[in-house]
Amino acid sequence: MTTHNIDIQHQPEQRRFILDFEKHQAVLEYALETNPAGKTTIDFYRTYVPPEFRGKGFAEKLVRHGMAWARSQDYVIEASCWYAEKFLRG
Repeated sequence: MTTHNIDIQHQPEQRRFILDFEKHQAVLEYALETNPAGKTTIDFYRTYVPPEFRGKGFAEKLVRHGMAWARSQDYVIEASCWYAEKFLRG
C-alpha cells in the first residue's frame, strides 16, 4: 500500500476508522456520548499503527479523516489520545 492509495474505512458499529494493510490494521478508535446540552461528543481515544508502518503519515491521515467526519456530523470533538489531541490544538 502506498500513501497515494489509501482507503480509510469507517466501522461505526465498532466505533473506529481503519486502514487495512496486508495482515495488519492501523486504527483510530472513538467513543460517543450525549452531553447535557443534547449535543453528541466524540472522543478520539486511541490511535494505533503497526510498527512497520509508522512514520509514513498513516496515523495523521486517520485522525484528519476521523475529525473531518466528526465535524460533518456536527459533533463536539475531544481527544484523550495524545496523538489525536495534537490536531485539536493545531
